[in-house]
Amino acid sequence: MTTCPSDGVPFTVGRLLESGAAYLCRHGIDADEAAKLAAILLSEALGSKRARLPLMMGDCVGENEVKRLRMQFKRLANGEPVQYLLGEWPFHDILLKTDDRALIPRPETEELVEHILKDTIWKRAQQIVDIGTGTGAITLALAHAARGTSKRFTAVDLSEAALSLARENAQRLGLAQQITFVQGDGASGLEARSCDILVSNPPYIATKVVDQLPGHILHHEPRMALDGGEDGLDILRQIVMDGTQVLRSQGKIFFEIGEDQGLAMQRLLERAGYSEVRIRKDFAGNDRYAEGILL
Repeated sequence: MTTCPSDGVPFTVGRLLESGAAYLCRHGIDADEAAKLAAILLSEALGSKRARLPLMMGDCVGENEVKRLRMQFKRLANGEPVQYLLGEWPFHDILLKTDDRALIPRPETEELVEHILKDTIWKRAQQIVDIGTGTGAITLALAHAARGTSKRFTAVDLSEAALSLARENAQRLGLAQQITFVQGDGASGLEARSCDILVSNPPYIATKVVDQLPGHILHHEPRMALDGGEDGLDILRQIVMDGTQVLRSQGKIFFEIGEDQGLAMQRLLERAGYSEVRIRKDFAGNDRYAEGILL
């Protein structure tokens, strides 16, 4: 931390938090979100935890940090997601590299990982397949939890760019030896009856809704990772059917779904022959997860 100048108005943590949040508000960002983003940038710039910022409000910030923060606030105001701006983002118990090659990992997907880790199938599962892996978030979080075991993982994505990002994350985390990366459309290229768990956070937003998403999503995150077709269920239908071919007997399928897709997913899974179908809610109380066992 630098010493405050004796003349002029110093750039303190408190001043930068206030002025940065106000600048973002003037560019259409909600006040609470603007304050949160300002705190994220300040804590990252200062190498400090956000919880410590209230104790640092009078501390001065160096000129180089101020210049960097100004540029970052401008990029946020132009709609760039903070996850891409920082270049990395925490997910579950790992830190992921993030850029526009893949969808930004969300807290809801961390909860999907928790559902798998708490399920009785997790202990006996040996082969886990993640369809639409993106950054590799789900696969890498599960592989991190499975260190020291014989579990193996396959991460599939149609986008070679997304797969390259997932591979980089695997290398950074020292998990590459546990994972096979496959470029392909769903699970169609995998061997029959080859996996115990099939998991996916696929594109599930209806096309007409994608066009109405906020600019920081629509104009920055890859559309192919968002658009699930006319009713949002195109990819979900495909993976449900793929699962009937690649899951072993008593294998289990896990999905993240749209909040209005619970009933449709329950019907899809039951009609495809899955048992013990369950629709779970997220922390906001919305339908968000679907699961079922293949007999």
